[in-house]
Amino acid sequence: MKKTVDEILALCQEKGVRMIDFKTVDLIGRWHHITIPVERFSEDTLRYGIGFDGSNFGYASVEKSDMVFVPDPDTACLDPFTELPTLSMTGDVQIICQPENRPFDQYARSVTQRAEEYMRGTGVADKMVVGPEFEFYLFDNVSFENAPHRASFQVNALEAEWNTGESCGSGYHIRRHDGYHAALPQDLTFDLRNKMCMELDNWGVKVKYHHHEVGGPGQLEIEVEPESLTEMADKTMAAKYLIRNCAARAGKTATFLPKPIHGEAGSGMHVHIWLWKDGKPLFYDEKGYSQLSDTALYFIGGLLKHAGSLCAITNPTTNSFKRLVPGFEAPVTIGYATANRSSIIRIPAYAKTPAQKRFELRNPDAACNPYYAYAAILMAGLDGVLNRIDPHQNGWGPYDFNLFNLSDEDKKRIQGLPKSLEEALDALEADHDYLTAGGVFPEALIRSWLGLKRVEAEEIARIPTPAEFQRYYAL
Repeated sequence: MKKTVDEILALCQEKGVRMIDFKTVDLIGRWHHITIPVERFSEDTLRYGIGFDGSNFGYASVEKSDMVFVPDPDTACLDPFTELPTLSMTGDVQIICQPENRPFDQYARSVTQRAEEYMRGTGVADKMVVGPEFEFYLFDNVSFENAPHRASFQVNALEAEWNTGESCGSGYHIRRHDGYHAALPQDLTFDLRNKMCMELDNWGVKVKYHHHEVGGPGQLEIEVEPESLTEMADKTMAAKYLIRNCAARAGKTATFLPKPIHGEAGSGMHVHIWLWKDGKPLFYDEKGYSQLSDTALYFIGGLLKHAGSLCAITNPTTNSFKRLVPGFEAPVTIGYATANRSSIIRIPAYAKTPAQKRFELRNPDAACNPYYAYAAILMAGLDGVLNRIDPHQNGWGPYDFNLFNLSDEDKKRIQGLPKSLEEALDALEADHDYLTAGGVFPEALIRSWLGLKRVEAEEIARIPTPAEFQRYYAL
């Protein structure tokens, strides 16, 4: 049952709230916000919403840009980063119609909600649960420039090995690729991660654990407890907001860029997946491969069949494909296996009970719009279940061996993920019927996404890089 206006106002009075902040997500997955004094919050706010210009969010042309944001009171949380006590909410977007406004079908949160409705309508399941792992780098400073006559970027992390010869050196630096579960005093970010986790918990994002990741120059991970689709998309946006702002408050900077440092581990957002129906888990079968049910294997089959086009949504930047390369525990081939981190789908060997039994999709990164990404994952999996797509019969595994050490013959036989954003977009253009099923992803949204991302990829491809100067200048 949704919270009422009176309950929200009572909370505001109890916490001394002076402002209410409304956060909306744009097409590519960034939060924007608009704020009102608490005295202006009323039943009309929930019924009629707050008007805004949708063209500035990438959703609509200027001549059709009047939209309204309608807050969801169940998402209300105190924002810990504001000077005045402020209550934060996200919600939904509607387009203006007569006699009543209606949901805007391209808005990211609407797509996730429709995906859940479609799932229930198929009868396959009534709940999909996802648990993401948030990997990110924490730097002490960052600078970048892309001018016509000069292009550069520079990052620094005090714990990085490259500081051993500097005046800021401590002697306790982390070597390249050697940061996994690093302990104090090498792990300089431990206390800050603790603070991040406390803020996540206060926001209602329950933390499973946190640790230093493989990347020596400040790569970290926070894994959170699973939630249903739309709720976890909301919490993914909140997690990125909280992590970035905790870092900024500490005088540091956090980035979810998939590959910020050449030669170091990239940052992914591995997604653990469960399906439930009538309160019972659907992925367990004691006699199945790795104790997986047919439903689980068909769901995996759908993910693998559509892996190429999914990458256009789950890995939506040119930088994403600098992470999806051999040798860094990031997947490059289309397959599934147990306890194999070189496979796009890993089945955790330690998850043995019916409620724990799950698998992990390893290609996504947190530069995605989580609403679209989680919805697309669900739609691909449902397509596999509905069409009984068997991953073994289709030659996608199980690959219980290291997929990074393939022979030339095996490389030709085993399908690979796209090697660039352009390849992923081509795959999405050719393969998106599973997304538009049931009207979940509007065709207009797919076209807008393809157009936006093709322009983005083409613009970046035209920019000379320092690596090109280094390699080609003297030719």
